[in-house]
Amino acid sequence: MITDAPSDPLAQRALNLIRQGIVAADPAKATASAMAEVLADPPTGQGDWHVIALGKAARAMAAAALSALPKARALVITNAGNDAPLDRAEILVSGHPVPDAAGEAAAKRVEALLRQTRPEDRVLALISGGGSAMLPAPVDGVSLTQKQQVNRLLLGSGADIAQTNLIRQALSRLKGGGWLRLSHAPVTALILSDVPDDDLRVIASGPTVAPIGTIAEAADMARALGIWDDLPPAVQTALTRPEDRGSLPTARNLLIGSNGQSVQAMIEAGAVDGGTALSGDVEACAQALVRAAQVAKPGQALVFGGETTVKLTGDGQGGRNQELALRFARAAEQAGLTGDWVFAAIGSDGRDGPGEAAGGVVGPQTLARIAEAGVDLDASLARNDSGPVLQIARGLVITGATGTNVADLAVFIRAE
Repeated sequence: MITDAPSDPLAQRALNLIRQGIVAADPAKATASAMAEVLADPPTGQGDWHVIALGKAARAMAAAALSALPKARALVITNAGNDAPLDRAEILVSGHPVPDAAGEAAAKRVEALLRQTRPEDRVLALISGGGSAMLPAPVDGVSLTQKQQVNRLLLGSGADIAQTNLIRQALSRLKGGGWLRLSHAPVTALILSDVPDDDLRVIASGPTVAPIGTIAEAADMARALGIWDDLPPAVQTALTRPEDRGSLPTARNLLIGSNGQSVQAMIEAGAVDGGTALSGDVEACAQALVRAAQVAKPGQALVFGGETTVKLTGDGQGGRNQELALRFARAAEQAGLTGDWVFAAIGSDGRDGPGEAAGGVVGPQTLARIAEAGVDLDASLARNDSGPVLQIARGLVITGATGTNVADLAVFIRAE
């Protein structure tokens, strides 16, 4: 699975543990198990099953669901790399992390399918991370171009995923329970979590659950993040309209996989809970992880899960895991972390930021390699240019799309 990574045995041990976490988040197995539960107690009605799969794990989830529903067809909306053909499914490729016209067209297809359902039918929603960007359906008065601008501002603001999706929901016809408002049939959702605490309202912006907050709260969040003045006037108008989303029909929402389950699988493979979440500002997280690493025993592997945030201050090439790895290396040197060690941080979906890398691996030699190449690490981090630096330091990890998405996984190992 991890196809381009350092060959150092300590690094390989770390990456193998992360591989165990990714395998534990296999969306096909999780969906197949959940389908047995759904079909043991199916929704009432004898009509058709309509399967709609959204997110980075959509294709794998749809394949498992269709195996359990031999007469059904599926509409699958996913990103490039996870879009292999699938019998009885139409696969639509949408942009990520910035929404695009293909995603807007896919949103209209989803709306049309939901509107044509009958009360006796059943809708099976398969939801996984990445779905927020993949299914843009701007509210009246807001264009796709303006929605793209909002998305870029959010990505660069340092907002966490809950803050980001609060605003996305307020600007969307489909997020925050929009699928339920359109469907005439009962909805069952199987959800693979990529967010902290597995808040179903946040995953893919919650198409089958209630919104995170009100439209007024979304406007307040935009102000708190410092992006309000940069929002297009039409977006500001949309965020100051009266609350009009109303109550939601009920749905059956089942969580079938999460970051926590992947971390537990890594522990069962011989690691130890690191006791610190991957959360908050990436620099503060790196400092916290180094403090945890300082008390690790020789030979011990500490594992961590979650998702940090990065405030964009430059236009470099990289992602939060690559930046976390480099900031860990710098913080480790500053803290006097001794001996041989390795730290790896990987996006479980195989994609960390806009490039092809999944994350990075660093050790005691990393900063020396960067210095020997004449690279100013502090300046590179200020530009958010972590990818090229890791490549120079022989610590860039490329996996390709993994077909799942349960946020980020990290490992620290101190040599024996």
